[in-house]
Amino acid sequence: MQDVAERKALVPNPVRQTMAGKVEGHCESKICRFLGIPYAAPPVGANRFREPQPVERWAGNRPAMEPGPCSPHRIRDFPQLDIAPLVGSGGTEGGDYLTLNVWTPANADRRPVMVFIHGGAFLVGSKDAPIHDGTAFAQSGVVCVAINYRMAIDGFLPIPGVPTNLGLRDMIAALHWVRENIDAFGGDPDNVTVFGESAGAMAIADLMTSPKAEGLFKRAIVQSGHGSMVRDLGVAQRLVRKLAKLLKIEPSASGFGSVPFDRYWAGIEKLAKPWAIDLRDLAGHEPVFGISRFIPVSGDDVLPEKPLAALARGAGKDVELLIGTNEEEMNLYFVPTGVKAKIPGFLARWLVGRSHPEAKKVLKAYGLGAKGKKAGVAFTEAMHDLVFRWPARRFAEEHRGKTHVYEFDWRSPVFGGELGACHGMEMPFVFKTVDKVTGPDGFVGTEPPAGLADRIHAIWVQFATDGTLPWPEFDRAGRKVHRLAADETISEPVMPAAAFLH
Repeated sequence: MQDVAERKALVPNPVRQTMAGKVEGHCESKICRFLGIPYAAPPVGANRFREPQPVERWAGNRPAMEPGPCSPHRIRDFPQLDIAPLVGSGGTEGGDYLTLNVWTPANADRRPVMVFIHGGAFLVGSKDAPIHDGTAFAQSGVVCVAINYRMAIDGFLPIPGVPTNLGLRDMIAALHWVRENIDAFGGDPDNVTVFGESAGAMAIADLMTSPKAEGLFKRAIVQSGHGSMVRDLGVAQRLVRKLAKLLKIEPSASGFGSVPFDRYWAGIEKLAKPWAIDLRDLAGHEPVFGISRFIPVSGDDVLPEKPLAALARGAGKDVELLIGTNEEEMNLYFVPTGVKAKIPGFLARWLVGRSHPEAKKVLKAYGLGAKGKKAGVAFTEAMHDLVFRWPARRFAEEHRGKTHVYEFDWRSPVFGGELGACHGMEMPFVFKTVDKVTGPDGFVGTEPPAGLADRIHAIWVQFATDGTLPWPEFDRAGRKVHRLAADETISEPVMPAAAFLH
């Protein structure tokens, strides 16, 4: 009798026809995977600082069983926390990284499509981080796609003479690929939901208002993101000039293109210091609060105006929106590093002042100076709301279409329970990849609630299927927000940050 390996060898690998040629994937347990499919030409050489270019057609079957390279970047370790499953391990090798992965049920036909855009401050991250495995979505009857895009200097530095927002343009090109090719993988091109976390969610919020992305997706899930992290082009030019000066080059495509990776990454790390560059606008606001120097700019053909203003005019009203945040977003940054436990009040005021003109009032509203409240706790609570939670509510308020809001409230026991419901904590529950971040150094500890992953994943799948959710829509008056772990819908009060962010 043939053994299992011999029988498997007789099953041919699946082949699908794309516009550029045939791709050969791999099927197992009724799920087919196609990894590293190019949606645009490699952004190297003459294409490095150009809009995404068409893929060169190929003959025969192109293997699609390895994920391939990612946009060049490096990952720094977090103290006592294994973050590789969340963001990948970085990479600098290989230029053919404008690619995507597809997970699909075997014999799928006109199934809902979910396109994932990874986070990482527009600086790091990859479609291939272990928690982004789309197998569970395919098992739930969805065709899942995950994409790479240009980041940092290549994707989000507005170099003179170079098209702006190249990273967003890559995402738009990937969404065009989905519209033109996903039916070959069993997906319905008329039922596409984009979903993303952190920078990926910020990008999706931006694309909801972009005339270049209109009609490319029906629904959007914005996880720990919003449309307020965009920079005025004039302010962003300060970054171009400062980085060019650090690297001792001309602020041009040829100048930046001449710098080897090690040198330009060292320059990026120098500019990450909070005192390294002032990117406040004329009113004294810096919309990213120092988390990243590289973000989209407004005032071009991709984002003609700032997303909130565009929403108010009705942009994106035909897109059904699910948007939310985690209850303790900034714990990811401030707990492992000791900032929450140790930062003194004067330093907290200085740091907030680098991004907001009323730092003293902001922190007082969150209890800085109150008897018994540590400065680091007040600072961290203020930053939860300033950076993520309140801007997400503002995006929900301005969206003129169908809008639902969630809050992820399950608290990780890591760091003695202090890590809590931090930034990124919902991701393994959404993808049902909790096993990838479980263990002594794992993000979710040693005994995460598997049932919560089942429930959250099912909510995401149902929304992508038909737009329905088991709680009421959000509006300014009712402010209905569903707390996912508690499985309860509340009327959420306005946050103190509302007085300082408009």
